[in-house]
Amino acid sequence: MRSGDSRGADSQTASQGKERPASKNTKRFQVEEVSDAVDFVSLANNEEPNDSSKQTRTSKAQKRRDKKAAFEKERESRIAEAEVENLAGSRHQEGLKLRQKLMERHLQIREISSDGHCMYRAVEDQLTERGAPLSLKELRAQTAQYIRSHADDFLPFLTDPNSGDMYTADEFEKYCSDVADTAAWGGQLELKALSQVLQLPIEVIQAESPSIIIGEENVKLPITLVYMRHAYGLGEHYNSVEPLKDLANEEEG
Repeated sequence: MRSGDSRGADSQTASQGKERPASKNTKRFQVEEVSDAVDFVSLANNEEPNDSSKQTRTSKAQKRRDKKAAFEKERESRIAEAEVENLAGSRHQEGLKLRQKLMERHLQIREISSDGHCMYRAVEDQLTERGAPLSLKELRAQTAQYIRSHADDFLPFLTDPNSGDMYTADEFEKYCSDVADTAAWGGQLELKALSQVLQLPIEVIQAESPSIIIGEENVKLPITLVYMRHAYGLGEHYNSVEPLKDLANEEEG
């Protein structure tokens, strides 16, 4: 009986041993099924979008193109309006009138940089053309010195822009120092001083008014500047002049 029990136990043990591999196969099969299902879902997600999604993307792209086209059209319209305004604007009209006046005298504008020194640079350019150059620094220093030494001639025209009162002694000295040592803009007062320093008349050609000659008492050939009220957004500006290029080329030929 013990022997039979032993065989029965062995038989049961063997039976259990045979069942374990079957259990592993079952699990492997289940894993493979899950894996296949995941692959299927992945493939489904990677399929090309349907016509509806394509149409949505196309519609958005078209909207972007339309928006860009509208922006470009508006930009071109603004540029065209600005060009028309410039043609009718004061700057353009001033340039036309000056060119006409200068052409009648066989002259044209020689551009001078707008850095605060324009009037002095224009005078410097004219003197250089005559073979009697003075540097910008020398012109400023001599202008300031002449104004200092003739204060009574200039003080009545130098007033505080806020109060309208004539400059005090300290304000006058600061003004003279600015003329000599800074890029302070120069105008008619400084041209008057320069005319006396150089012993030369200075002619100023303008678009809207007849030319003026400063220092007419100096009976010599004047140097010529061009005054432009609307040339730059920062304000008034002086240029030099030179012989009209076509005429100059003919004379050289």
